[in-house]
Amino acid sequence: MAEGISLAEQGTIAKEFLVGLLSSMDIKAEVLIKELDEETVELSVNADPPTELGILVGPRGTTLQALQEVTRTVVQSKSPGRTDRILVDVAQYRERRVAALGRFAQQVAQEVIETGEERALEPMSAADRKAVHDALSEKDGVATRSEGEDPRRFVVVSPA
Repeated sequence: MAEGISLAEQGTIAKEFLVGLLSSMDIKAEVLIKELDEETVELSVNADPPTELGILVGPRGTTLQALQEVTRTVVQSKSPGRTDRILVDVAQYRERRVAALGRFAQQVAQEVIETGEERALEPMSAADRKAVHDALSEKDGVATRSEGEDPRRFVVVSPA
């Protein structure tokens, strides 16, 4: 736990910010707080139907990443000490993205095994790179590594 305010209090501050932001955008959605572990809180923004939440995700989750950074900054501004890890998800985007990247990584791995040639993937965020590495960590016959510099850092899948 960070010094100063508890993880629960950080989640409450983040929720209040997100609720206010959604209200000002005239988006009707629910914000739920979930403590994932002792140092991580996730705020889930959900609506039924979730169609109007796409504006909060943006292309490839770029708007969602920015929303998470702004939310974290708001919490940090109200905390006298270090803050814990604050995640924001909208309409289960992150969960769906990790699953899709896992399926894609498995296809790429199969191609690498069949051809014996390594394959460099497109540049992606740290979270997306982690999803690819995690998806292939137990896959026999391939290895992964990251190369390049942010924001153009990418994953290379190679024969093991």
